[in-house]
Amino acid sequence: MKIMNVTVFGIGYVGLVLAAVMAEVGHDVYCIDIDKEKIENLKKGEIPIYEPGLAVLVDDRLKKGKLHFSTDAAAGVAHGCLLFIAVGTPPDEDGAADLKYVIEVAETIAHHMKTPKTVINKSTVPVGTADKVHDAMQAILQQREEQEKWEKREKISFDVVSNPEFLKEGAAVADCRRPERIVIGADNQNAFKLLRELYAPFNRNRNRIIEMDIRSAELTKYAANCMLATKISFMNEMASLAESLGADIENVRQGIGSDSRIGHHFIYAGCGYGGSCFPKDIRALIRTASNVDYPAQLLQSVEQINNQQKYKLTELIFKHFGGQQEEKPLKGKIFAVWGLAFKANTDDMREAPSRTVIETLWEAGAAIRAYDPKAMNEALRIYKYHEHCKDLTLAKTKEAALENADALIICTEWQDFRAPDFDEIKGKLGQPIIFDGRNLYNPEQVNRHGITYYAIGRGASIKQTLE
Repeated sequence: MKIMNVTVFGIGYVGLVLAAVMAEVGHDVYCIDIDKEKIENLKKGEIPIYEPGLAVLVDDRLKKGKLHFSTDAAAGVAHGCLLFIAVGTPPDEDGAADLKYVIEVAETIAHHMKTPKTVINKSTVPVGTADKVHDAMQAILQQREEQEKWEKREKISFDVVSNPEFLKEGAAVADCRRPERIVIGADNQNAFKLLRELYAPFNRNRNRIIEMDIRSAELTKYAANCMLATKISFMNEMASLAESLGADIENVRQGIGSDSRIGHHFIYAGCGYGGSCFPKDIRALIRTASNVDYPAQLLQSVEQINNQQKYKLTELIFKHFGGQQEEKPLKGKIFAVWGLAFKANTDDMREAPSRTVIETLWEAGAAIRAYDPKAMNEALRIYKYHEHCKDLTLAKTKEAALENADALIICTEWQDFRAPDFDEIKGKLGQPIIFDGRNLYNPEQVNRHGITYYAIGRGASIKQTLE
C-alpha cells in the first residue's frame, strides 16, 4: 500500500467520516474547515454529529498523528497531493444545488497550489460541476501567471475528478470502510491511477472500483438516491391504496420483497423520507432536468407523494379526534412523540417527518412531549427560538414522554421502540392510542392490550379501529 497525503476541505458529515477512515488505513490526512470553533472542538476529540463508531475512530487517529484539523487552507493545499472537496451544497430557492462553497474551495486551492494537484469532488453536485471547478481554478491560475510573471515551465497542472459518496447515515463509518462500489469519474489515466492507489486498501478482496467519464459519475450519485427515494414513495403510494382496499401493506411488502428483482431494501411504507440527501437530491435533479427542458415527471411525483406522506399521521389524528374545521381543533391536548431524527442511528433532523407532525399539531393548538435517543440536542437547537417552543417538552425517557398524553406518535424506527411494554404504554397514556408512522407493531397484538392502533397502509386494522 502507498501512503498518500490527503486533504479534505469541509469537515461536515461526509468530510469527517471520509477523513477518519482514510486516516485509519494509514493515509496522512489534513482536515480544513473555516469554522474555528468546530476545528478547536475536533482537536479535543469532540464530534459535532452522532454517527456510530465515529468518535472512537477520530480520537484514535488523532492520537496516532494521522489526522490533523486546521483552518489554514494554505497548509492544507501544501500538504495534499489529493484534495477532496466535501463542503455542503445547500438548495437554492428553485431547488438547484448551490455550488458557492464548492467553487470557493476550488478557487482557494488554485490561489495556494505550487505543485500539481488532483482535486476530487466528494460533495453531491449537479452534472457539469467538474467543468465549473476546472474553469474556476484555471481562471485563478491564469491571474497568478500574469501577476507573478510565470515562465512557461512554471505552469502548474491539475486534474478534477468526480468521486461521489454513497454513505448511509447511521452506518457511514461501516459504509466507508467496506464500500459496495467506488465510482471514479476522470478524463485521464493518471487521475484514475492515483485514485486506484488511494483506494487500494478498500479494494483487496474484489474490485469495487467503477471507472467512467466525469459526467456519468456525477449523475450516478443523483440517480442512486433518486432511485431509493422512488422505491419509498412507490410503497407509500401502495400503502394509501392498501388502506382504501382493506389490504395490509406489510403483507404486500413481504410478498414483493421476496422477488430478487425487487428485494427487501427501501420498501417500507411510513410517514415519508427526510434527511440531508433524498429531498435535496430529488429537487436538484428535477432542476437539472428542467435546465435541459426535460420535465422529469416521475421525480416530480416522487417528491409530491413524499410531501403528502409527511401529513399522513396528522390526517389520522384529525380524523380520530375530529374538529378539523375548527381554528384550534386540538387545543389542550398533549401528544407524546417517540423519535425526532429522520431515521434511526443518527441525530439528523433535516426535513424529518417528525418536524412536519410537530409543527402541524402546534398549529392545531396541541402541545408536544418528545423523546429521541440521540436527537434531543438537535431538537433544542432547531426549536429553541420557535414561536411554539413553550409547547415542546423534551422528556428524559420514552416512558416519561407518555405521562397522561392523549396519544403516542411514532416517527422514527429506533430499536429501543420496537418491543415496548404495551401494558405500561396503556397505563401511562391519558388515552390508549398509538399513531405509528413506521409500522413497528402487529396491529392485533396492540389491540389485544386495549390500545387503539393506527399505522400506515394497514387497511384492515385501520378500518377495524375506525369502526
